Amino acid sequence: MGMNKTSARAALATVAMLATLALCWTLARGESPDLGPAQGQVQAPDVAPVAFVRSMEGTRADGKVRVAAGDVLVVDAELGYLFDYYLAGLGEKPLAAIRSQIELELDRRLAAAPAREAKRLLGAYLAYKQALADAEQTLPAAGDALTAAQARLQAKRALRPAYFTPQESAGLFGAEDPRDDDTVARMAVLADRTLDESQRQQQLAALDAALPATLRRERDAPLQVSALDTAVRALRAQGGGDNEVYRLRAATFSPEAAARLAELDREESQWQQRIASWRAQKAALGAAAQNPAQVQQITDALFSADEQRRLGAYE
Repeated sequence: MGMNKTSARAALATVAMLATLALCWTLARGESPDLGPAQGQVQAPDVAPVAFVRSMEGTRADGKVRVAAGDVLVVDAELGYLFDYYLAGLGEKPLAAIRSQIELELDRRLAAAPAREAKRLLGAYLAYKQALADAEQTLPAAGDALTAAQARLQAKRALRPAYFTPQESAGLFGAEDPRDDDTVARMAVLADRTLDESQRQQQLAALDAALPATLRRERDAPLQVSALDTAVRALRAQGGGDNEVYRLRAATFSPEAAARLAELDREESQWQQRIASWRAQKAALGAAAQNPAQVQQITDALFSADEQRRLGAYE
């Protein structure tokens, strides 16, 4: 059974919020959307015309792989983001196909020497991930989530020296490790039954204060997005126009983010106009005269094949 109008609007609002959230998390990672590539950096590709797997439709490969002076590969979290983007397709494509696709992407983005180094690291990364999966099978059964998380974290770090140099580990996992440490530390505080509520809040506040700036921005990004969305709705309800909304968004994040969000607004408005036209043309046929071929002809004229998958929410 299709959604009612209220459910459809709610679903659409959720899609818009997720798009905004994704953009703002990008900004929290210190990236600037829709800007030219920095010196020595290859810009991530635009959305691929044909997705690698179906679940990646409408996305582009993550990870801004960089090279330093002398055509030396920069080993950092961005390289891992690229690997993980394609590895998320496991289950839809076999590992061999995923590895081949990553290597093609590395060849496309990098010159021969850094591409070879990146492929070597890809092999080490895949071997490390397999070893970690094997190690997890041998971990003792944990009676609680905290113990399980601590055991997995220890296993991850114990395995890395077999696959990476200290410099490579620091580059690939230097952003991930503080996040893992913070998560486990918070789990420990929450699980400590010797603490009263005041002590627990004090310890959590101490962890907040100790967060690196990048993690603090990541943690706060969803709250900022929610607050901005509420403020934009209130501004529009008071008669605020696009210029006022742009200034509010630019003050909250950046002019680049405000421009991208304005583009999302335009895309959403155009989508709603096409939905209205689609409904009106179907209604004009008359219930008695409608047939699937006529409806499909109208639908094909207004929406791509990918877009048509979203139309069930508007039936």
